[in-house]
Amino acid sequence: MKPTTSLAGPARPAATSRGARVFSALTSPVARLPLAAALSLAAAATLQLSGARYGHALALTMLVVTGAPIVWRTVRGTLRGVFAADIVASLAIVGAAVLQQPLAGLVIVLMQSGGELLERYAEGRASGAVRHLEAQAPQLANRISGDRVESIRAGDVEVGDRILVRPGEMVPCDGLVTDGTSHLEVARLTGEPSPERVRPGDRVRSGAVNIEQALTVDVTARASESLYSRIVAMVRDAQASKSPTQRLADRYAIWFTPLTLVACAIAWGISHDATRVLAVLVVATPCPLILATPVAIIGGINRAARHQIVVRSGSALEAIARADVAVFDKTGTLTIGYPEVARAEAIGALPHDQLVRLAAAVELNSGHLLARSVVAFAEQRGLVGSTAQDTIEAPGSGITGMVDGRRVSVGSLDYVSREQPGAAASLRAAHTTAIAGEHGLRAFVAVDDAAAGVLHFADRTRDGLSAFFADLTALGIRRTILVSGDHGANVSAVARAIGITDARGDVLPDGKVEIVRSLEALGHRVVMTGDGTNDAPALSAASVGVAIAAHGGGISAEAAGIVLLADDVTRLATAIRIGRRATRIAKQGIVVGLGLSLVAMAFAFVWATRSGQFDDLDTPAIRPLIDESRPPEQG
Repeated sequence: MKPTTSLAGPARPAATSRGARVFSALTSPVARLPLAAALSLAAAATLQLSGARYGHALALTMLVVTGAPIVWRTVRGTLRGVFAADIVASLAIVGAAVLQQPLAGLVIVLMQSGGELLERYAEGRASGAVRHLEAQAPQLANRISGDRVESIRAGDVEVGDRILVRPGEMVPCDGLVTDGTSHLEVARLTGEPSPERVRPGDRVRSGAVNIEQALTVDVTARASESLYSRIVAMVRDAQASKSPTQRLADRYAIWFTPLTLVACAIAWGISHDATRVLAVLVVATPCPLILATPVAIIGGINRAARHQIVVRSGSALEAIARADVAVFDKTGTLTIGYPEVARAEAIGALPHDQLVRLAAAVELNSGHLLARSVVAFAEQRGLVGSTAQDTIEAPGSGITGMVDGRRVSVGSLDYVSREQPGAAASLRAAHTTAIAGEHGLRAFVAVDDAAAGVLHFADRTRDGLSAFFADLTALGIRRTILVSGDHGANVSAVARAIGITDARGDVLPDGKVEIVRSLEALGHRVVMTGDGTNDAPALSAASVGVAIAAHGGGISAEAAGIVLLADDVTRLATAIRIGRRATRIAKQGIVVGLGLSLVAMAFAFVWATRSGQFDDLDTPAIRPLIDESRPPEQG
């Protein structure tokens, strides 16, 4: 049952939010430089045209003030080995300042800083995944010392200590249960929605939440070495070791910048006139490289937002456009994320419909997740009508009540066997048969001390996945992989049902990271899609992580570069399609723009290598940029 989302209601807040983001971008520190350049250019041009005495000096001063930060950033990047599209622009700015051509320089400053502003606006906010993970880590532990229980910091617990984990508390350290039986919520560790039952001798892992009864646990690993801390460390390492994405513009600058510098060198060698070299630099300054990409990326981000897809950065949109391998978590991603009744199996004299009706009648009085699934199963078949009386529930184990004068018990095998001993033998035989055939969650039903049936639960796959995977293939995704912390048999069954040939089960968070990194080591660009805390390290490690955040998102949304707000994994194909379209438009703008720049540069180069003075130039469009402060003797 998918949550519905009103499309009409949020319209005004969305517009307000967009306006707030625009205002924030325009008033941010990065906007000060292009704003100053625009005002300086307008003031300088006005003063120059009016013949003001100090107009030229003011324009030159503003060029130095606004151009210095751009030049300094370019120099620092070049010293670090970053060969970017900014080099030609910076050379043009320096040349304009040295040759006292401030209007030409201010135009370049405005284009360069304006492009940076657009990129920053598209970039969005940085991920705070590690910070959020650490904030949610277990902070306290209840250490048992003799007859006393003392509350201490989780980091102070040592291996060999005995701790008490009360209902509702998070397990602070990995350990072994020595006393108590309960269910643990392990979704943040394995992604599986069904609670995990533990009893003495079972291993528990930090980050799991105790649901029902107190547990006594012998610690086997300190908090800093336990599973939850390892997840935090993996997210941090993945983000730190991830190679920065090269800007699309910079990939074109690798050949365009040297070509421009060669043209300038030849022009200088022939004419020995620095002003003519500046003319080549000015017309060659790659406006398409500076502006085309951020404009296209912003368009793509806005288009994605209309489909309830949040793209955190331009690099994420570029990365998803280039992806060729898709890795998926199972639970909550390709499945609906919670167990439903897959089938009801009658094993006694009671008819199938009666089995479902009686089980739903008692489960109607329970708030357990599985109880709601049983009631929904009965409602879909029109089998809900009777109400149970005198119900008694053992939280996490089962419930018993009277329905139409019959005593009905529904729950775990141990619980139902205790409540109705006469049904125990038949139920155990059914349990043995069931686990021999398939893994999965099941509830047992007994009526009037006789075995009645078994309810089998499964996490149903989402609708439309076959068409979705065909769409991914058409979009250039050459390989799809399903990874999950669930049992291998369950993962393989889901993979077969949706057409994925590569399925891997029993995979913990570090295993998902290794799978992603091994694929990228082979040269693939990986898009990882998941929805749980256990997916966060792999989302950070992938070329681009995509989180499904319809129910809050949590850490996975913080670690991902793209977030699907709707509870619909098929929107991943929409995100890829939008990313590829935006990248294609950016490339088209770059290619066309660079072509025009090359033509202009060719004209400037021919003029620069001709003998003669400035009067030889008959290009009115270029003259104002290179000639407004020409010394009188050059006239």
